[in-house]
Amino acid sequence: MPWPAVKALDRRTPVVIPLAALEQHGRHMPVFTDSLLCAEVLRRAKPALAGRVLFAPLMWLGNSEHHLDFPGSMSASPRVYLDLLRDMAENFLSHGFSRIVFVNGHGGNIVPAQQATFELRQKYRKTAGQLLLSTTYWTAGADPVRDVPGLHQNQMGHACEWETSMILKIAPHLVAVDLAAVPDVPFGKSFEPAHRAWVMPDRSEAGHIGFPQHATPEKGEALFNVFSTAVVALLERGIAWDGRAWDA
Repeated sequence: MPWPAVKALDRRTPVVIPLAALEQHGRHMPVFTDSLLCAEVLRRAKPALAGRVLFAPLMWLGNSEHHLDFPGSMSASPRVYLDLLRDMAENFLSHGFSRIVFVNGHGGNIVPAQQATFELRQKYRKTAGQLLLSTTYWTAGADPVRDVPGLHQNQMGHACEWETSMILKIAPHLVAVDLAAVPDVPFGKSFEPAHRAWVMPDRSEAGHIGFPQHATPEKGEALFNVFSTAVVALLERGIAWDGRAWDA
């Protein structure tokens, strides 16, 4: 879009900033997995939102410090990444847009994205009618365990059954090894209900978490459908928000 077309938009138009990563995904998956998957979820969501949501380009660099033991991973350090997210969202706020939505596709980005929205809302606390949201596509309201037959996992892992299934659907040539030879890596309890800090070698020598040997392209198609449907539903709520209500 040329800038006059952006300028002409209603400033209540939700602006989606997609977030992802470039990092290792075990021995069997490409380092660009998170970016490929987040982009595909949003590609499927866009037709239902055409003309009513502004999509920024996907930010492929993420907060991936916990993967840096594995060559090929790239990361912005956590505080640099937090400032990057703040700045990207503030660009749109400075042009008068009032509804900003981070749609994320990498677990390491969740906390920085949430913190960035909180800091911006505090900075612009006297500006009414702002909606600053952060979501991750697999926690945006979908229920894969209910809606996708045959899943062995009940949560998103890393280079796992879910992610591997989705890559098998859109780019099977990027799965590098026979999945039958990829071992299961259980999720574990990780001192729950506490939150334990970790780097990937704490949990997995190979770099994946979950059960990729159970992946199929059919599961990948079903997962894309439930995730994109949930993202659309969330953005519809952002479009319909009246600018005042706390609950919507």
